[in-house]
Amino acid sequence: MSIEVKNITKVFGEQKALDNVSFDINNGEIVGFLGPNGAGKSTLMKIITGYIPSTEGDVFINGKNILENPIEIRKKLGYLPEQNPLYFDMYIVEYLEFVAGIYGIKNKKSRIDEVVELTGLSPEINKKIGTLSKGYKQRVGLAQAIIHDPEVLILDEPTSGLDPNQIIEIRNLIKNLGKEKTVILSTHIMQEVEAICDRILLIKKGVLLANDKAEDFGHLGDESRSTLLVELDGEIAEKEFSQIKGVKTVKRQSPTRFVIEYNHSNDIRKEVFNLAVQKGRAVLSMQEKEKSIEEVFAELTNK
Repeated sequence: MSIEVKNITKVFGEQKALDNVSFDINNGEIVGFLGPNGAGKSTLMKIITGYIPSTEGDVFINGKNILENPIEIRKKLGYLPEQNPLYFDMYIVEYLEFVAGIYGIKNKKSRIDEVVELTGLSPEINKKIGTLSKGYKQRVGLAQAIIHDPEVLILDEPTSGLDPNQIIEIRNLIKNLGKEKTVILSTHIMQEVEAICDRILLIKKGVLLANDKAEDFGHLGDESRSTLLVELDGEIAEKEFSQIKGVKTVKRQSPTRFVIEYNHSNDIRKEVFNLAVQKGRAVLSMQEKEKSIEEVFAELTNK
């Protein structure tokens, strides 16, 4: 199921939370939605789900406007807000029965059994929601988001506050769900994006800064700087590399391994090789280092 966001602007009083944001998401994509706190991510997710209207612009799900066809489209959307809205006095099954009833699901018991198994809730199934750990509460939130088998999943910080093991479990669950559904995932965890997302959207102060495939995201950011990873068969002083024209910084990872940041317009590989030969060292490896998602995020959002 495709999503088309066209020229979305949202104004709260005198504050512009979103400024003319546009992008498309193809059927079956898992898209990571990144940005600093207060960038407008949650606001945009609420607009896409139809929870709040935009000030300007439109959202289309499979070609249909969310505001003109709210009931029809919401049947095909699953939404987990950042603040997971659960009824803590309800038991897990009781809550899922309640949600299933809202969606008019037939054979509620069999469907609840399916999502309980899928989200790994079985060990805690007889407990009240209020007694669950944060990780299991997130699982309940995911269960309610998928109980009606939606074609689109919108997940706002689904692993927030979880321990490392819980993060991996929820991440794997989202990845499996993404095999059959279109997923928009908001997170601050860069490893999460690298592990499961096909494409990345980066927003800052309501403006879309980047929209690219996850595998190509490292090419964004400051294009004037490049990084070279060099390994020799012996030691050379860092100051020797610093004297090469265009070199900005030199960091030693080990006695024989160096990370050299340099001006992209100066190809320093030949000079590095010649320096090694001059010092009687062999070059064991030399390769360009692609920027991590975290590095690109920092460069684009700190401008």
